[in-house]
Amino acid sequence: MASGDIVPIELGLTDGDFVTLWAPRWREGEDEWEAFLGHEDDLYGFESIAELAAFIRTDADNDLVDHPSWKVVSKLSAEELEPDLVHTYDLVGVPELAASDPDGETVGELADALTMVRHIGEVCELDAVTSFFSANSLLRTLAEGVETFHGRDGAQLWSRIGKVIAEGWDEVLDAVDTIVATPTVDKAAVAVAEAELLAAAENTVDVDDASEDADGEDEFEPVDLDDDDDDDDDTEDDDDELDDSFWATVGIDPIKIITVGGTYFTLRCYLDDEPIFLGGGKDITVFGSERALGRYLADDHEHDLAGVSTYGEVHTAAMDGSLEIEISDENIYVLPGLADDLEAGPESVDAEQLDLAVELFTDAADYLDDDAVEQALATSTPLGWYVSYILNPDPTRLAPSPPFTAEAEQWRALEQLIETKLARG
Repeated sequence: MASGDIVPIELGLTDGDFVTLWAPRWREGEDEWEAFLGHEDDLYGFESIAELAAFIRTDADNDLVDHPSWKVVSKLSAEELEPDLVHTYDLVGVPELAASDPDGETVGELADALTMVRHIGEVCELDAVTSFFSANSLLRTLAEGVETFHGRDGAQLWSRIGKVIAEGWDEVLDAVDTIVATPTVDKAAVAVAEAELLAAAENTVDVDDASEDADGEDEFEPVDLDDDDDDDDDTEDDDDELDDSFWATVGIDPIKIITVGGTYFTLRCYLDDEPIFLGGGKDITVFGSERALGRYLADDHEHDLAGVSTYGEVHTAAMDGSLEIEISDENIYVLPGLADDLEAGPESVDAEQLDLAVELFTDAADYLDDDAVEQALATSTPLGWYVSYILNPDPTRLAPSPPFTAEAEQWRALEQLIETKLARG
């Protein structure tokens, strides 16, 4: 959660999931205020945490700049701006919640979602929202907890709430959708934030590994002193867990693509060594978040992966809510910075990152039946020879000589080409 009284939140809306900032009520002198990140009639929403981080670091013209905690929040790391589960509100899913049985989790989630929408309606002066809540005072009973809906009277009250939401929520959601806008964000700042998030993910320490007592012994798992091969066994267990995962079983991989323009999620598999992406053959369908991808997979759509024999298992898992978008390190493609590194020289290039990028470019080109990548990376071209030198080191080969400006520009052109093939779902 962000520092002070400004809180990162996630809103599940018609067009997908958006992250933004919310400042609960605070006082300045005799006045009381409440605000969201936005300007004039717009509530700003971003498809990724990196975009949110980049925006607040570079923008000084929004409704939160005068908040007492703004200077602190605008300097937070991108990781610290990730909304926690308590501040994640699935507004699209409200009717589904209201139609479910009233257990503790359902009632709490519904109450939280309605409370957040009430705040948005009041702050942004949305008549459709304020009228909805004014006309339906029974919605306030949700705050009393699940016990309110026990027994015959409670069941009738829950049924009435479901009916009210079924009849009026579309208009409420439309009102919120209308005011959410995404401002232009500095691409370089987004790339920096993406790198922060990736570094944070790579440096995450497993709780079991970190939870040792003062004597250095693991509190959670006993050590087998008779087993000299613990490390090997642990590695084998990790590999077995990965092999047994849902995605490995169906043979389809979720992938994450980080470009200068944003972060995207999609699926890819291989049939007879030929790549097939989530798409229609002319472009690759991508989404701004894992949740947006999961929602798309839960619906019936025509795309090339639908013809894969195991795709039905993915669709079923997405429909019943059990699908988790798990992305392994080898399926994360980070493009920002590679062109600059190539221009600086071979010693500046992360060969593993470059190799993954080449894999992505080649797979996408093969899937889209575009020979531009193959031609650009052919070893007979300056860029192709340069890339080959980095990925296939050979001490007998003559090292390339600077400047590498032309090669870097050719690489940037490939990045731009691939990004034009990514179509938002």
